[in-house]
Amino acid sequence: MDKILRVNLTNGAMTTVPVPDRWAKLTGRALTSTIVAEEVPPTCHPLDGAKNKLVFAPGFLSTSFASSAGRLSVGGKSPLTNGIKESNSGGNLAAAMGNLGYRAIVLEGESRQWQVLVLNKDGVTLEPAIDLVGETSYDAADVLRGRYGRRAAMAIIGPAGEFRLPTAAVMVTDMDGVPSRPAARGGLGAVMGSKRLKAIVVNPAGMKKNPPVDRKKLHAATKRFAQALMAHPASGKSLPIYGTDALVGPIDKIGGLPTRNFRNGSFEGAAGISGERLREIIVARGGKTTHPCMPGCVIQCSNVYPGPDGVERVRGLEFETIVLNGSNLSIDSLDVVAELNRLCNLYGLDTIEIGAAMGVAMDGGLLAFGDGSGAVSLLKEVGKGTPLGRLIGSGAVAVGHALGVTHVPAVKGQAMAAYDPRRLKGTGVTYATSPMGADHTAGNCLPNTVLPGVGPIDTTKREHQVELSRYLQKVAAAFDSLGLCWFSRYPILGDPTLLLDMLEAQTGEIWTWDGVLDLGWQTVQTEVAFNRAAGFTEADDRLPDFFREEPLPPTGDTFDIPRKELLQTLNL
Repeated sequence: MDKILRVNLTNGAMTTVPVPDRWAKLTGRALTSTIVAEEVPPTCHPLDGAKNKLVFAPGFLSTSFASSAGRLSVGGKSPLTNGIKESNSGGNLAAAMGNLGYRAIVLEGESRQWQVLVLNKDGVTLEPAIDLVGETSYDAADVLRGRYGRRAAMAIIGPAGEFRLPTAAVMVTDMDGVPSRPAARGGLGAVMGSKRLKAIVVNPAGMKKNPPVDRKKLHAATKRFAQALMAHPASGKSLPIYGTDALVGPIDKIGGLPTRNFRNGSFEGAAGISGERLREIIVARGGKTTHPCMPGCVIQCSNVYPGPDGVERVRGLEFETIVLNGSNLSIDSLDVVAELNRLCNLYGLDTIEIGAAMGVAMDGGLLAFGDGSGAVSLLKEVGKGTPLGRLIGSGAVAVGHALGVTHVPAVKGQAMAAYDPRRLKGTGVTYATSPMGADHTAGNCLPNTVLPGVGPIDTTKREHQVELSRYLQKVAAAFDSLGLCWFSRYPILGDPTLLLDMLEAQTGEIWTWDGVLDLGWQTVQTEVAFNRAAGFTEADDRLPDFFREEPLPPTGDTFDIPRKELLQTLNL
């Protein structure tokens, strides 16, 4: 991957340039954040298409067929946080870009008319998309597959992106060509909408694949890595059996499961939305309990969820979606949660932010907790673009302002995921200090995570939470930069040579574990510097007051990391 495609949507100019020497070891998040930091004015309006840019970048291993190594980074200035943002997705687009030799696609300027960007063996073109305006992501994907080939990989926005809602996602196609893998967080779908780009279509058919430097060594390294993944109890057993929803029981047990807008940490209906119940329903209805979201993945923690009639309703029903749209709303029906997930995918929305927004709306009396049909109806308003729908589609903080609700679980404008920071304190540190906002993917500190030199950490205690968050934020940024799924960390953190050998075989360069961590750390520091230039201060690196002041039932915990320690996390 030795070239970068720059597309100026204002004048239609498309140029392919070699990767500059200073970016030679940058891919994924490291590259998207570097380009945004160097080329986007920090104080610009995120929806100013002439100034903000949208960057798509795969990782070094995207073409290697290594398991869990085909993640895609999408970067820009976020209309939700007003800071720098990297949103991460699985799917088939990263591999397709890599096989065409592209290290990144940089979208600049804004078009006057809706267009589709098409990349294939014949070159790069911008083509009219007026017939796709208003279409859901699924319907648009059907049209585009018929037009450009069944094997084409795509990134699509739905109506939410066209409306420029700050909860809008970029929907990436999975291995079956279904746009079910969202780069969801931070509203980057709205940035794509501000440029009037409905989709990116990449079809590498007919192109000679980029070979690794040492094919034999790469084959041996990827095989060893796959074996290590399958030997680990998390990536080899729990995730393939129950998917990410396996976490509902453990997080509920420790009292950290967000319930009724983060007012409780345990949900009386947890069994109804658990991984065990999810598997039971899928098996009974003839769905798929395992499904790969990217090429070559051996974990296959995704799923295909059918309705009572056996017909597919949604795929990729994940833990965070289930909790934010389940226990957070006091809904214990997976069928209702699946419908909410389905609508979010159709409209192109972040399920986490939408679930949090509806939780705040319920707290404000707009509808009752537990009202599943009301939640579905409210979400349909977002798809219609009504004033009420646009409010919900503006996110949890906006809903709190409109309804006078101060109990809003968000940092830097972005809602928290499915972990209450009063019981998962290290994750609370990440929520508060990450330049990404309250984003669990920036460094999620789960129970008994091992901190090097210390050992397993109890997330419910104050001790070592800052060190753990700092360490995991480095690791997460490094993994995002290399295109690695977060679940690949299980064997890699125990034996970094699993990763280093693959990188060396693919790139021909020597990598060290310290160098990988330095890559993550420098990426985070680049993002922090951008946010500071955009106007963020240390006052923005904090949790809402109620997490310190309101004890969380049933344990009575509060978030008690001293402010001074908190600010030491990223050397702020």
